[in-house]
Amino acid sequence: MNTYQHPVSHHDTHSKVIGYLLWIFGFTGAHRFYYGKPVTGTIWFFTFGLLGIGWLIDLFLIPAMDREADLRFTAGPIEYNVAWILLTFLGVFGVHRMYQGKWISGLLYLVTGGLFFLGVLYDFWTLNDQVSVRNALNRGTFQ
Repeated sequence: MNTYQHPVSHHDTHSKVIGYLLWIFGFTGAHRFYYGKPVTGTIWFFTFGLLGIGWLIDLFLIPAMDREADLRFTAGPIEYNVAWILLTFLGVFGVHRMYQGKWISGLLYLVTGGLFFLGVLYDFWTLNDQVSVRNALNRGTFQ
């Protein structure tokens, strides 16, 4: 009987550099959305980073959030960092959706201002999962 177990591979899906850059705008919760924490990201957004206290604490929590995101999300041909930069700066134009191969919704975002910005807000909540599903489908591991 073979007792050898394959080691769990670690994929660097998220970047500490991007996390810290988004942390600069942390009172908006941007870094928390990036690391897959939409509930606390929303709380940070509406409370200005828990009145700045949570924002300062997050300076030290980013390495742990980065490790957790790397373990939680599926690596593949669609880069999380690129998708997040496109969403953050060009979300209303749907470029992040086009990058994922979602051309119809991307074009729809383009002509509707990100579906009147509500689609952009939805994508802040779900982008990590959207990319994970696309990457899993590309690898043939989605069940």
